[in-house]
Amino acid sequence: MTPSALKEYLSRLLDSQLRHSVMIWGKPGIGKSSIVLDICKERSLDFVDLRLSQLMPSDLRGIPVPENGATHWYPPSFLPTEGAGVLFMDELNMAPPALQGVAQQLILDRRVGDYELPEGWFVWAAGNYKSDRAAVYEMPAPLANRFLHLNVEESLDDFKQYAYRAQLSADIIGFLSFRPDLLHKPHPGEPNWPSPRSWEMAANLHAAGIAIEPAVGTATAMEFNAFVQLKNQLPDIDAIFAGKGPSRLSVEPSVRYATVSTLVSRAEEALQSVNAFKWLIDRVGEEWVHLYASDLFPRLRETGQYQEFSRDIIQDDRASRFLRDFVALAS
Repeated sequence: MTPSALKEYLSRLLDSQLRHSVMIWGKPGIGKSSIVLDICKERSLDFVDLRLSQLMPSDLRGIPVPENGATHWYPPSFLPTEGAGVLFMDELNMAPPALQGVAQQLILDRRVGDYELPEGWFVWAAGNYKSDRAAVYEMPAPLANRFLHLNVEESLDDFKQYAYRAQLSADIIGFLSFRPDLLHKPHPGEPNWPSPRSWEMAANLHAAGIAIEPAVGTATAMEFNAFVQLKNQLPDIDAIFAGKGPSRLSVEPSVRYATVSTLVSRAEEALQSVNAFKWLIDRVGEEWVHLYASDLFPRLRETGQYQEFSRDIIQDDRASRFLRDFVALAS
């Protein structure tokens, strides 16, 4: 499933108060833990992130203390004792078997040693595939059978919408639209390679005028830099927003990808998006208008501008006709 589908599924578990333990599988760097954290923030739920690979069994079970002729286990302070939230066991299958065995008690019985997880808490976990060169252990069958298993894959559409919301550089968005295969591409033997996580770091570096090579690797950075060099061929974006766009747009695909992403990311008012929409219909092929619409419409809905955009666009017969065709095609 895509990251957005994962978020919807997890949200429905919360809405239904289904406390089945969940195991989220996915490649490194695609945002598994970020999705869970975002859900908790949106719902004002507590979030406890346990990196099991960094713990020992005694860290989770607690310290044995003699009391009245019996041994009691003093639980660690990082385990919740009240409220509601998500206890998130990240890197679960990177933990050695002995620690996975202790975690199994918490997952199955919601308790370990003398500790009991409060009623309002959910137990979710995440891990990487062995095929992704992650240093993982085989998950014991009894432990695996305690989980709902969800597999998440990278999605360019989801990443672009996240990038627009986070106001990441339009150069990054345009480049990945141009080279979608570089959204997630591990390089054997190299520590820095493209992933949704490293592209966000690259966007921060690029915004600060710092080379992005340490985030995404040498080869990818070279391609990105070549893409950015074409920025001087971009049309006057402000003129397009004002309804006075130029009569031509370069046929170079990289310029067109960069233009579309810039039009989406820089628009602040519905009328600007309307003028850009009409200009693209007049100046470029249908596929580019489709790309613009597929990126733009989710942004308009998030910013509450979609109704105003729709009201203005239907006043233009050609644009309105294209919009109806696009909606019919998308459905």
